[in-house]
Amino acid sequence: MSGRGAERILDLLEWLSARSEGVSLTETVLALDVPKSSGLLLLRLLTERGYVERSKGGTYTLVRLPGEVRRGSDAWGTLLRVSDVPLRDAVEASNETGFVAVLEGAQIRYLTKCLPSREIRYDRDITHLRQAHLVASGLAILSGFDEAALHAHLEFALPMPEARSDVLAAVARARESGCAVNLKGVVEGAAGIAAPIRDADGRIVAAINISGPRERIVAHVSELTDITIRTAQRVSEELARRSRIKPASKGGNDA
Repeated sequence: MSGRGAERILDLLEWLSARSEGVSLTETVLALDVPKSSGLLLLRLLTERGYVERSKGGTYTLVRLPGEVRRGSDAWGTLLRVSDVPLRDAVEASNETGFVAVLEGAQIRYLTKCLPSREIRYDRDITHLRQAHLVASGLAILSGFDEAALHAHLEFALPMPEARSDVLAAVARARESGCAVNLKGVVEGAAGIAAPIRDADGRIVAAINISGPRERIVAHVSELTDITIRTAQRVSEELARRSRIKPASKGGNDA
């Protein structure tokens, strides 16, 4: 590969790492200012090497960077990278367990967790998905849904209409306060607080969650809420900052 080709592949990786959704070939060639044939060649190369996945709709999504292990077909490498240090700082400040969560269908998937150093601590198997309306992370993410999408989600997750009122009230509180507090976790005796992570366009794409034994969460709910919100804002700001980064190289013919 020529020097210009190597530069372009790095530009493409950096640009894709700042995107939370799939991009088209047209968007790619415009962003990198390269010929369509060159953009397609670069995307195919990254796809063949397992760094990018092409959807049935023809969009391309970064699923990992060099040195990263793939996580199934989920493209959350950027989120995991930018949230790593803020999450660790939040766990140190709160002395409780921290998670990064995303919505997968009607369920919450925990992408990663960070445990505090204290002896008695809350832990959970993050390979198990949770119903979004039952956990703080899910309520925080659902707070970004418009009314039509929220009701459609709940009609699927909770077929009985009378079961939805408490969830709707919890989502409304999360919208107003900027976080969701769930003092009755799926795991008996556990509680959690979650705040939404937003992409550069302001859309909620994930959540930061701080969880622990209910008694400790209740005793420090105000402090833990502040930590959770600040951490989610910190990650959101970094996602927004990365989306403003422009590729360094200019266009031209392939060398």
